[in-house]
Amino acid sequence: MELSRNIFFYKDLKINDKLENRVIIIFTHLCIILRSLKGSEKYKKTSQEIYDNIFLNIENNIRELGHGDVTVNKKMKLFNQIFHDILTKLFNSKKDSEDIDVKIVVKHLNLAGKSDQITEKLLVYFSKYRDFCFDIIDKSMLKDIIKFRI
Repeated sequence: MELSRNIFFYKDLKINDKLENRVIIIFTHLCIILRSLKGSEKYKKTSQEIYDNIFLNIENNIRELGHGDVTVNKKMKLFNQIFHDILTKLFNSKKDSEDIDVKIVVKHLNLAGKSDQITEKLLVYFSKYRDFCFDIIDKSMLKDIIKFRI
């Protein structure tokens, strides 16, 4: 969650600082983390716990903003769809490829049609984050994951 507050997204890329955009940034980080843990029996339970914790925190934050059950359920359903869209499309569709395709992130952040430079900066950021996650996979991942700096 801490990484979604990185000033890089809001100052450098000029992404609107609103709940929906922060959630999309969280989801993108989460998808990379889950991809780096994929196939590891050691982290299977941890992956599910991370996923559950993220969604529980998002739901609690929406409730804290004063939204009722109907609104919370609608937003959570939408966020779940966005998460799975990012999860299935963030990595290149080639089997076993680790190449990131940020077009899906650009789409959900409503940056389509903006500068190609923004897309390139997002690609560089998330590629570095992916490399960082894969480099620390067998170390103290959960402790080190938020130490990522661009």
